[in-house]
Amino acid sequence: MDFKDTFDTLKDKATDLAQAGVAQSKRLAEIAKLKMSNMAEEDAIKKAYIEIGKLYYAEQGATPDGAYAAACEKITASKALIETNNERIAELKQPGDPEPEEEIVVEAVEAAKEAPEEAPTQEGGGCSCCCQSEEEKQD
Repeated sequence: MDFKDTFDTLKDKATDLAQAGVAQSKRLAEIAKLKMSNMAEEDAIKKAYIEIGKLYYAEQGATPDGAYAAACEKITASKALIETNNERIAELKQPGDPEPEEEIVVEAVEAAKEAPEEAPTQEGGGCSCCCQSEEEKQD
């Protein structure tokens, strides 16, 4: 074999490798594009689930059906706690308070760090889904 044949063979192999690399890059780019599309669709599904839940709670939250009762109770309890917290915030923001709001927040954070961690409970032993003791659940 002469030099020209060897050069042509190497050139053909290099061309084949380059074409294979381009084809592989196109496949990887398409895979990445499809994965991004799937993530966007999964996000759309999550948003639709959330919307379904909001609609159900708005329509049936006061009297939920069996399997939905625990979730609706959690939402109702959280909304009540948020309202209580907002009322307390409004009280703390009353004029004549000598401390700036930032200092109150810092003090609250420091107090929370020092206080033992306890789960918030409702009056009467908590909700039926997660706050009851094992003895109460067995009754």
